[in-house]
Amino acid sequence: MKKIIALLLAISITLLGAVGCTAKPAEQATGAAPAPAEATAAAVIKVGATPVPHAELLDFVKPILEKENITLEVVVFQDYVQPNTALVDQELDANFFQHQPYLDSFNKERGQNLISAGSVHVEPLALYSKSVKNISELKDGATIAIPNDSANAARALLLLQTNGILKLKDGGSIASTEKDIVENPKNFKIELAEAAQLPRVLEDVDAAIINTNFALPAGLNPVKDALIIEGADSPYANNVVIRNGDQERAEIKKLVEVLNSAEVRKFIEEKYQGAIVAAF
Repeated sequence: MKKIIALLLAISITLLGAVGCTAKPAEQATGAAPAPAEATAAAVIKVGATPVPHAELLDFVKPILEKENITLEVVVFQDYVQPNTALVDQELDANFFQHQPYLDSFNKERGQNLISAGSVHVEPLALYSKSVKNISELKDGATIAIPNDSANAARALLLLQTNGILKLKDGGSIASTEKDIVENPKNFKIELAEAAQLPRVLEDVDAAIINTNFALPAGLNPVKDALIIEGADSPYANNVVIRNGDQERAEIKKLVEVLNSAEVRKFIEEKYQGAIVAAF
């Protein structure tokens, strides 16, 4: 009987020992360093822009944003309407092509509430001509083409007034139209055309006021080629525009922060040589 009891005790001890041995790997795993977490997926931000300088500036900051784990996709547009409608339709996260008066006009006309997330640069508006080298050479009755959207039309008329070419009712404003011209000594004819088409229209008129983002691709530099140009105090800074409610998105904030960086300021100064001016 004693032998049987002794044998049972030996078996029990053996089993306990085996259980203790099998438990050791689990205990060691508990104390082991945790496996590295999976890398966080990069945030993707899709921004609509006109080609020059907006898309160029966005392309410049792409690698900077990549270091912040943000992938920037640039969608290029050739006009001033589609980038806003695409943003409203949530096809874009932001756009970059317009100044505040144009944005205000779009919101009012379309019943929208897009907002600026921050200003980046100013593109001086300028008057160009293929037929004369000086504004004084424009003959009586000459035709001057200007942008046909309300915000830039008013801006163009104010530029003409500032340079003594005409006078506007009550001194003019950002809402002025050609109907507000009260003095026009040389009877210049004001012709409206889509902003993107003005470089082509220039061939058929005596002069045209062209936005810099359309002038540069056409080989027109406002610093070198313009008959008259806006001053450095222009209030028409170009903004990154977003839907109201997206102000706190981290990738939007980082985009504006990078576009307002010292690297971008240097890029603007070196590449555009005064044709584009940083607004930050």
